[in-house]
Amino acid sequence: MIGSALLFGAGAVGWSLTEYGLHRGAGHKPRLKNPFTREHIRHHAKVDYFAKASSKVAIALAVGGLLFVGTMPLLGPLSAGAFTSGFLSAYAVYEIVHRRLHTHAPRGPYGRFVRKHHFHHHFENPKMNHGVTTPIWDLVFGSYEPATIVHVPGKLTPRWMQGGVDARDYQIV
Repeated sequence: MIGSALLFGAGAVGWSLTEYGLHRGAGHKPRLKNPFTREHIRHHAKVDYFAKASSKVAIALAVGGLLFVGTMPLLGPLSAGAFTSGFLSAYAVYEIVHRRLHTHAPRGPYGRFVRKHHFHHHFENPKMNHGVTTPIWDLVFGSYEPATIVHVPGKLTPRWMQGGVDARDYQIV
């Protein structure tokens, strides 16, 4: 049981590192000409744009299947299932958190921090702050930049921000 919990956690950490690597490595390399890069660039151009959920589910199922099959010879079926479940669960949490960052006002210190961290990436410096749900990998790989006041262009202002902005965090320009 403890081994499964650790493998689930390792899968979650694996997703976190994958999230960072995809975002930094493929998300901001327009010359790669792949669907992920195109969708990511579109998301930056229109911050409330997200790829279809059905596409994300299909990709997650395919990746989960490959991950399970790839880790099963090393870990066995139960442990491979725990690792894959952790990876896919962390991906699901990432998708929910990322969408809420763009569509809802922050709740609590974590929401406020990751939103500022992520919006700094969107509106201040796209070469920094690639971690959406955590700044850990930005700190490890030197792409962390503290977010002070984020200047949000008026035409890109998320709907939740239009009724008033927390002046400690954002300024609409």
